[in-house]
Amino acid sequence: MIRISTIFVGICMVLVAASLGMVLFTVVGLSGLQSSIVALTVLTLLILFNAVSMRARDRSNVHQQIDDLSRGTGDLARQVAEFGRRLAAMEGKIVSANSAGQDRVHAVMGEIGELGSLVRQLAGSVASHDDILTSAWQTTPTPAITPSPAPLYARAPDPIPALLPFADLPLSAPEVMPPSPPVATPGDTLLVKVKNAIEANRIDIYLQPIVTLPQRKVRFYEAVTRLRDETDTIITPESFIGTAESAGLMGRIDHAVILRCMQVLRRLMVRNKDVGVFCNIAAATLRSESAFAQVLDFLEANRALAASFVLEFKQATFRGLGPIESEHLAALAQRGFRFSIDNVTDLRIEPRDLADRGVRFLKVPAALLLDHRQGASSDIDAADLSDLLGRFGIDLIAERIEGERAVVDLLDFDVRFGQGFLFAAPRPLRPDAASATAEAPDTAKSPAIRPTPDPVAQDIHVSKRPSTFDIPRDQTRATGNAALVRR
Repeated sequence: MIRISTIFVGICMVLVAASLGMVLFTVVGLSGLQSSIVALTVLTLLILFNAVSMRARDRSNVHQQIDDLSRGTGDLARQVAEFGRRLAAMEGKIVSANSAGQDRVHAVMGEIGELGSLVRQLAGSVASHDDILTSAWQTTPTPAITPSPAPLYARAPDPIPALLPFADLPLSAPEVMPPSPPVATPGDTLLVKVKNAIEANRIDIYLQPIVTLPQRKVRFYEAVTRLRDETDTIITPESFIGTAESAGLMGRIDHAVILRCMQVLRRLMVRNKDVGVFCNIAAATLRSESAFAQVLDFLEANRALAASFVLEFKQATFRGLGPIESEHLAALAQRGFRFSIDNVTDLRIEPRDLADRGVRFLKVPAALLLDHRQGASSDIDAADLSDLLGRFGIDLIAERIEGERAVVDLLDFDVRFGQGFLFAAPRPLRPDAASATAEAPDTAKSPAIRPTPDPVAQDIHVSKRPSTFDIPRDQTRATGNAALVRR
């Protein structure tokens, strides 16, 4: 749309050119054709001049607009930078506040742990003193008191002296009874067997597969620990765990078991990258600073296998976690290791809490899942347990399956994994098992190995390449210690 000013300028130029032609025609005396030519020439010149001036004015306006836009962009960039600086300052304050809070929490947790250790030491010292006093009281003979005739005018009795400790009581030589020889209790005998088994490296690993349902394909292996005494008698975990925990030996047992489980996992992953190993850890190892430090150092060195190495704890251990145990558990989860819970006695669980702590597997006995009374007493129905755990990334494993009827019933509960004697019993990981495919094992020397072929054992001992499991037991100990020294 043409602007009014442009129309007015055009009319003025036409009037100026016409006026000039009229003046030339009337005053100067030019002819009409000449006057018209001059008027058209002047009009053309005026039009050209107007066009050039308008173009120059438009260019100046464009440059001014560009300058205004540049200034506005610069102001906006400065404002954005100011906002970014303020946001960075606020984030720094928040991070410093969080770090200070975490430092305070860690300091408080450390003090609580120290107080707990001091209380345990105090309780132990009090118990030891009580035992000493009791034994001294039982072994101290009571001297016979012969009444003496009191004088007629007896003086006032002397003040009663302070009681002397039992160790300072005067004892006459003839009255001292000879110490009786100590009687060996079953607990002391078992403790000696456990110590000898640890010192002689008679710690055996039994593997039991965990299969998928209903395909029954081996997906994981659970490592079960067994000890052997001098007569090759098997000592089950139910027998030696309590004794080893009271004697402070569970840390050494767990460290040896984790070392062998990691070796087994490396051998299994040569054939199948999707296989995994479950390894049990006792609560005493998680509670002990020195034992857990050794375990953490070894797991840190094998951090690349964390996705396939699952650490398993009891449900009672998880429910009784203290500040030290929680910190150790968080250190393992931070390094990428996953956890499993077994020995479940009830279904009163919190999946969100378990997932936050790094739990990815939950083992529930098949009898507990199929028990309708247990489902009625808990907040979670057994049929909905698998779906509920799956929402938080936890897989349900039904263990102790011993019949086909249980498998059929568990499929209705959408259970993905199963474990039990129905699929395979725990099989020992013997040093000579790797060469079992080349020659039959000697059942007289190794009664724990059955001569019948087992697909689970074939999955474990299929490789014929030389390894630590292909060497006799005595040589395995020597080479294992040498390898630790080299490391």
